[in-house]
Amino acid sequence: MIGAVIVLMTALHGAPDAPPKLLPDVLGVNHFNAFYNFTDQDFINEGADRILELGSRVMKLIIRDHLEKYYGLNTTWPEITSLVQAAELPPYKKLFAKPFSTFVLMTFAPGKDILYFTKAITPEDEARERDVYYEFTEYLLTTYADSGKTFVLQNWEGDWCLTPPELPRTTEPDKTAIEGMIKWLNARQDGVDRARREVGMKGVRVFHAAEVNLVEKAMQGHGCVTNSVLPHTHCDLYSYSSYDTMAKSEELFRQALKYLAEKAPDSKYFGDKNVYIGEFGWPESLVSPAQRLDMVRYTVKAARDFGAPYILFWELYCDGPKHPVEGKPKNEDFSGNWLIRPDGAKCPIWYYFKDLLAGTTPESAAPK
Repeated sequence: MIGAVIVLMTALHGAPDAPPKLLPDVLGVNHFNAFYNFTDQDFINEGADRILELGSRVMKLIIRDHLEKYYGLNTTWPEITSLVQAAELPPYKKLFAKPFSTFVLMTFAPGKDILYFTKAITPEDEARERDVYYEFTEYLLTTYADSGKTFVLQNWEGDWCLTPPELPRTTEPDKTAIEGMIKWLNARQDGVDRARREVGMKGVRVFHAAEVNLVEKAMQGHGCVTNSVLPHTHCDLYSYSSYDTMAKSEELFRQALKYLAEKAPDSKYFGDKNVYIGEFGWPESLVSPAQRLDMVRYTVKAARDFGAPYILFWELYCDGPKHPVEGKPKNEDFSGNWLIRPDGAKCPIWYYFKDLLAGTTPESAAPK
């Protein structure tokens, strides 16, 4: 217990970090735009309570404009003009008061298309990004000082920005898009850096991350975010939305982590342990429950062996309908990327995670 307290206090005061040691502060869950719910609570906090019930203290969600697209159930959102304004709204205020250790926040500056930088980015655009992320980081560092919480601000799967998913995987990204993404990511990071310098991280931490999702493509020699963008950035953390390798084999996933770590510059706070798993999982409709559980088991084990500071499962409730859903959602309407199905039943991975997080199942144990 004393050792854990020393590690926590060291991290909160801004010294270089070791990866969190306690699994509930590492293994977390994504909660985004699902089509079903079970309570009268606002959708964000309903999901947060289920993640806490699972035993995790890490949650990933989104904060930006147009929040009705992501959290419309039981919630009416105003027009969002700033990230600070969004964070001051009751659902987020209630959420950030809950006993989570880390919130990973997918964030975008309001008022711009999330892909705008791929067409070109002006000095004025870069200044705006710096200002937005300075203002939001200053707010988090001030409002949540001495809370013990960590906030990680990241983008969404960056390779779909450079080469949209409807194009062949071998498509080479455009030079303008690459240069735009480098400047965009660095401007966001610079805003976070400035706020940390001026305010300090006093019992609260804010970091910035860049997320990639086609590492295998980079390993095959094609241009993508991992090898064309990341070496020219200076982010605190790098996130891997890992479906392209984790669904194929444990060995390929391990190779991808190693390759990504080689391309991602080390950082002040995390050193060379600054790659985390932003998304992993697989639809229940595509593999057997035993196969799905085994994929999850080896992904968690490989990520822990690697030293990933966060490992974030996609997701709590499924956001992937197979067809337009009419009336009360049914299990068969969805692809099955879930921990809890529309009928309220918890899938086997829920129970596996719950046992892992409670320490009743060793992390190395094979699923039953």
